[in-house]
Amino acid sequence: QVQLVESGGGLVQAGGSLKLSCAASGSIVKINVMGWYRQAPGKQRERVATIAAGGSTYYADSVKGRFTISGDNAKNTVYLQMNSLKPEDTAVYYCIANALTRPTFSSTPYWGQGTQVTVSS
Repeated sequence: QVQLVESGGGLVQAGGSLKLSCAASGSIVKINVMGWYRQAPGKQRERVATIAAGGSTYYADSVKGRFTISGDNAKNTVYLQMNSLKPEDTAVYYCIANALTRPTFSSTPYWGQGTQVTVSS
């Protein structure tokens, strides 16, 4: 019902920057929240940053001041600008969208396929 297409991952040196994008499409009535989670090898998936439709944001303590999340409601797209990257930011980053969809008009979380971010020291 909802497809999420992520882009922007890759390999970068410590201190560098990357920008992730995630575009949602499908039978969307409204997206309530979009954002990013990440999962490093051997660790649980953790919330990195999210943005609600009204603009309120959440950041994990580990990324505050370095990452910035933004969204384009008209395009159902969310971005994550990642600056001052550290080796510990290395993970697979997953886009999530909590969307209200047709025909059920129920609110359900949808996940992207993930994009690898690798930060070398």
